[in-house]
Amino acid sequence: MAVPKRKVSKSKQGMRKSIKKLKAPTLVECSQCHRLKLPHHICPNCGYYGKRKVMEVT
Repeated sequence: MAVPKRKVSKSKQGMRKSIKKLKAPTLVECSQCHRLKLPHHICPNCGYYGKRKVMEVT
């Protein structure tokens, strides 16, 4: 029966568990311009975050 020689550190264990398969980012519709954007981010097309104008887009 295989038995580990030493305890695996939390760092090594975390690095091993952190490997995930790549997947497409989640996108949501902007409430103002109805274009796709990342959730919880300012819309790059119109500059709105929710119902507030946060930045001026040129």
